[in-house]
Amino acid sequence: MSRITSPFGYRSTALEVIEGHDLSGATVLVTGAASGIGVETARAFAAAGAHVVLPVRNSERGRESEAEIRRSHPNASIELATLDLGSLSSVAACARSFVDSHDRLDILVNNAGVMATPFEHTSDGFEMQFGTNHLGHFALFQGLLPALRAAGTARVVALSSIGHRRSPVDLDDPHFERREYEKWTAYGQSKTACALFAVGVTRQHAAEGITANAVHPGGIATGLQKYLPMDEQRAMGWYDEEGNVNELFKTPEQGASTSVWAAVGHELDGVGGLYLEDCNESTPFDKELPWMGYLPYAVDPEIARALWDYSLEVTSR
Repeated sequence: MSRITSPFGYRSTALEVIEGHDLSGATVLVTGAASGIGVETARAFAAAGAHVVLPVRNSERGRESEAEIRRSHPNASIELATLDLGSLSSVAACARSFVDSHDRLDILVNNAGVMATPFEHTSDGFEMQFGTNHLGHFALFQGLLPALRAAGTARVVALSSIGHRRSPVDLDDPHFERREYEKWTAYGQSKTACALFAVGVTRQHAAEGITANAVHPGGIATGLQKYLPMDEQRAMGWYDEEGNVNELFKTPEQGASTSVWAAVGHELDGVGGLYLEDCNESTPFDKELPWMGYLPYAVDPEIARALWDYSLEVTSR
């Protein structure tokens, strides 16, 4: 099959991508919409007429996001919910409440995440990055399945990252119980898992009309970097000595564009299990183009199958 592309690219914004799409009557759920690209992702769906559900851990931040979206779209249909992805009981309660009160879910965007955290654990004992970025979203998807099935055709968007190239998933020790913890290895593992989740969803549920794709949003200066000292960010070239962000970074509006394309782009009708970036299907990593591409293990169907089985087991206990 030929590579799937769109008319959009690196600097396209979420609102440019959503233009011309009518989501009236559709319900969309976006995690992590209390800040960063999550707000801009939700804003685009609201602009297209969707009913947008924003599950947040901090209700005050959620209300601020709602108010921010309403400043540009006063008639937006927005609903707040409570969700802590680091707690399976919270995830189950959120999913159960949604299914009980909504007849369908057309689009699920797994946008929330943490990056380069100290060695911590979720309330269920999972390593924080793997537990939040992957397992929390995996459990949320499972809980929302009845509503996704009811939509007839539903799309799931899983936020991955170029950081997936830092590590495959180590299913022998995913929570660093035996190996030494390294924050970037843990982050890379979690983002590889997010990409493999998209492969697994499509394999398991495409026959029911549910497909998923993984998205690398690009480099964006957001609250995701809160655990990183500025000296470290400067050393990686994200900021210069004067505190100016790297000119190659995207704005939050641009960073949300690929998520929105993954959710509404007609080019992706019935298509899943892909890794997307810059509003196009990505390509395998080429060392001549180091800031693009994915490593094969992030879309490997056998690894995806093993991860799915593991994730189902540990989130169902």
